[in-house]
Amino acid sequence: MAETIQARSENARKDQPVQRVMPDPKNPRLTERVMGIDQTGAPVEIGVPVERPLTLYLNSQEIVTMMTINDYPEYLALGYLLNQNMLKPDDVVTEVVYDDDLQVVVVYTERGTNFEEKLKKKTLTSGCAQGTAFGDLMETIEGAVLPKAELRTSWLYQMTHAVNTAPSLYLEAGAIHGCVLCKEGEPICYMEDVGRHNAVDKIAGWAWRHKVDAADKIMYTTGRLTSEMVIKTVRMGIPILVSRSGFTAWGVELARQVGLTLIGRTKG
Repeated sequence: MAETIQARSENARKDQPVQRVMPDPKNPRLTERVMGIDQTGAPVEIGVPVERPLTLYLNSQEIVTMMTINDYPEYLALGYLLNQNMLKPDDVVTEVVYDDDLQVVVVYTERGTNFEEKLKKKTLTSGCAQGTAFGDLMETIEGAVLPKAELRTSWLYQMTHAVNTAPSLYLEAGAIHGCVLCKEGEPICYMEDVGRHNAVDKIAGWAWRHKVDAADKIMYTTGRLTSEMVIKTVRMGIPILVSRSGFTAWGVELARQVGLTLIGRTKG
């Protein structure tokens, strides 16, 4: 069944309140029950996330096939293209068409696009459920200037408590990453997926779709603070990146170059 999403409606204005997005662990499409054996040898039934292939097209060109839980295909498609510098922030997207039967999502733009050369320059990103980065991502953050942002330790305590106690697929089934966009200490968009790159791309698509101002936001992730996470956070214009995990050396180096605040090992 095909679904059409108008990706930039006139009703999506900055001054309108945006509905908060949180995980839906009870969605039957996102998990399956499997039988296994526990440490005593007894049979046990547990929930596990379901990953599905999703093929993304930009106009008539096939871009990539992603493995995803596929709960927000339109946000994932838009965010991926934005973070790969294939979709510009001021581009006009005429529609996004998702076909559940074919597991395909197509983004249509007013501007003509052709990324044949860019697609030849492919880098597999670090981490589980490997993502793919294309071409000139490093060039896109050169000269980036992030806004100065206030940060309070009370917000960190509030944020980590809210994320760790909110109903989620992680608590329901595990084997999944989460990324959360926060305003001060309050989560406003919490996305999960089998790879952290998918989760952050869905946040990017959601924020662009609803014209959310990133200057006063904090990004929280359950994954490591790698170069990929730094680049995507900078591209979104978010000045603070927080993780319950640690950093890579290149992630730290890139963050210092652009003035991104990194906070790692934030566990409570």
